[in-house]
Amino acid sequence: MKLASYDNGRRDGQLMLVSKDLTKAIAVPAIAHTMQQLIDAWDLLNPQLVELYDALNKGLMDNAVNFDESKCLSPLPRAYQWADGSAYVNHVELVRKARGAEMPETFWTDPLVYQGGSDCFIAPKADIPLASEEWGIDFESEIAVITDDVPMGVTADNAEKHIKLLMLVNDVSLRNLIPGELAKGFGFFQAKPSSSFSPVAVTPDELNDKWQDSKVHLPLITHLNSELFGRPNAGVDMTFNFSQLVSHVAKTRPLGAGAIIGSGTISNYDRSAGSSCLAETRMLETIADGKPSTSFMRFGDRVRIEMLDDENNSIFGSIDQQVVEYKV
Repeated sequence: MKLASYDNGRRDGQLMLVSKDLTKAIAVPAIAHTMQQLIDAWDLLNPQLVELYDALNKGLMDNAVNFDESKCLSPLPRAYQWADGSAYVNHVELVRKARGAEMPETFWTDPLVYQGGSDCFIAPKADIPLASEEWGIDFESEIAVITDDVPMGVTADNAEKHIKLLMLVNDVSLRNLIPGELAKGFGFFQAKPSSSFSPVAVTPDELNDKWQDSKVHLPLITHLNSELFGRPNAGVDMTFNFSQLVSHVAKTRPLGAGAIIGSGTISNYDRSAGSSCLAETRMLETIADGKPSTSFMRFGDRVRIEMLDDENNSIFGSIDQQVVEYKV
C-alpha cells in the first residue's frame, strides 16, 4: 500500500490511501482518520485497507481524487519517536578521516543513533526556515521505517516483522553547530532542527525484490538547485540493516507504535555515485585538497530527494524544499 497525510488544518492531518502510480487518492475515515490511528491498530485495519487499495488501483473508487503532493504533510506529521542511525559506516569513516581522527572498531559492530525532535516535522514541499547561513546548513538524504509496537530486547531476526512502512527523509543538519555541541559530551540538539519526510509512505511489499535483507536496493537520488548531486544505492555498503537498527534502538526500551527509525546518510564507497549530503562532499575535498571547496546551503537553495523504480516511476513522491531565512 501507499499512504499519505493531507493537510486538513489539524496537527495530524487526514490519512489518505494513494494509488500505486501516485495519481489517485482517497480518504478512509471509516477505517482511520490519521496515520497514527492506523499504526496503533495496524493488524486490525490493514486488511480493510488492502481491499480498498486494490479497488483504487483498478479505478473502482468513484470518490477518488487526483493525488496532490503539495497537499501532503510528512506521513506522520508528528511522532512519539524519531531515532536516526548512521548505518553507512563509510560515511562516519570519512568524517573522522577528514578530521585526522581514528575510528573505533566498535563503530563496525555497534550502530550509532541519535534522538531527533519529533514534535513538528516539516512538510515535504514546505520551506525550511532557518535564522542563519552561518550555521552550516546541510541536507541529508536518507530512508526511514515506521514500526508498530516493538518489545524491548527484540532481536534483529524478529525485528523486521515490526517494520510496517518506509519513507524518505531529509534530515536537516546544521554542521557548524555540531562541533560545539559534541564537545559538551551530551550529543546533538540545536544542530538537528526539524526533519522532513516524503509525501508517501509505502509498505515494504511495494518494493518487491528491491526490499531484501531489511535493505532498500535502489538508488536514492538527490538534486541540489536542479543539478544531480548524488544517487548512491541504499542497499550497497549499508553496514547495519533496518532490522539491526530497530533491534539496537529497542535494546533498553520498548518502541511505541509509530516509532520512526532512520538509516542515516546514504553513502557508497563508489564515489562516482555522488553523495547524499554536502558534508560528505566537503570531507572528500578536504582529504584530497586539504580544504573544502563546496559551500553549505544558502537562502534560496533548493534540494530534491526522490527514489525511482526500475521503470523510472517515483515510489514515494519527492521531497522538494527551499531554504529560507527565518526572522523572529
